Amino acid sequence: MLSVRPKVAELVFQLYGRPLHPELFEVHNTRTVSRGDYEAQVQITSAGHVVTWRCQGLTLTEVATSAHHPLPEKRRLLSYRLLGERSDRLECRGGAAYEVRFELERVDPEIFHNYQRELFDNIETEGMLFRFDSSGRMAMGAMSYISLQSRARTLQVRAFHTFPDDYAIVKTQSLFEIP
Repeated sequence: MLSVRPKVAELVFQLYGRPLHPELFEVHNTRTVSRGDYEAQVQITSAGHVVTWRCQGLTLTEVATSAHHPLPEKRRLLSYRLLGERSDRLECRGGAAYEVRFELERVDPEIFHNYQRELFDNIETEGMLFRFDSSGRMAMGAMSYISLQSRARTLQVRAFHTFPDDYAIVKTQSLFEIP
């Protein structure tokens, strides 16, 4: 099965106060983290990633995907086009909090290729990586890398998604906190 990225102009970033059905996404890599009072499932998908974080009856699901991807509107807490830079913070019941910062950066081809090469060469062992097939236009396929830092009361998820056809890099950093 060929696995290539959508166009970077089609991307959205959303947060839900509920789990989403796994069959909604084409998943390429999955990792589960359990620590203290929370558990999280982190997935690299065809367009970006899905993080489902659960703590004491609260579920938050973060999604970076294509705007054309059919996702529900019910209990959607945040929704942004992935353009430029943005940050947001959401206070949840029970004192839990969610914080996100994301950036879409378009760069020159040489800088893009160097960045992607460095990203692949410097992969941390605790991170997740998926290399996509080339779209045919570029020799190198896209990559997704996700770094997880799990502490007793926090989970930090740093994601890097490359889009060779657009010479673009999507960087996200999310923090899930419990009091």
